Amino acid sequence: MKTTFILTALVMLMACTNDTGTKTADQPADNNIKILDSVTRGRYLVTIMGCNDCHTPKVMTPKGPALDEKRLLSGYDASRPFEGYDKATASSGAFAVMNGENTAYAGPWGVSYASNLTSDASGIGNWSLEHFKRAMKNGKYKGLESSRDLLPPMPWQNYINISDEDLECIFAFLKSTTPVENIVPAPVPPMQ
Repeated sequence: MKTTFILTALVMLMACTNDTGTKTADQPADNNIKILDSVTRGRYLVTIMGCNDCHTPKVMTPKGPALDEKRLLSGYDASRPFEGYDKATASSGAFAVMNGENTAYAGPWGVSYASNLTSDASGIGNWSLEHFKRAMKNGKYKGLESSRDLLPPMPWQNYINISDEDLECIFAFLKSTTPVENIVPAPVPPMQ
């Protein structure tokens, strides 16, 4: 009985491969995995990593806030003031507050604004791939070695081990975006 079972399993295994051990014609060559070009993969990664959550202004809809498709990845809208929060609460460390578009944040670190990630010069249009990698893996503002650290809520620490290939795809996608001119304000230091 055992011998019959083992022989049957071996015959079935051999039927799935040819004599070189590769898949036969009746098996999909790609195992239903599509190899994507770098821009498409970059768009996918930006979507699943939630970059739009903070870097895209929102518009109010009957179902709540939605991405403003005209300003995708353009960061905090510099034409709108961010004020009216309780400075004592923000500086206490107990809470952080954000604006309604989820693009500006106040907490013990002060006030930070989501960056413009579009291909415009006011975004990352003039960045090199090395600048982008340094910003994402080392948390450096504009990817400059001697610059300040990126501020919360940017989760750059989560990307320390991201592959260079994935970063290159994300960068290729961001460089392909519609440029949106938007000079994001400088952060505000912590309130005393």
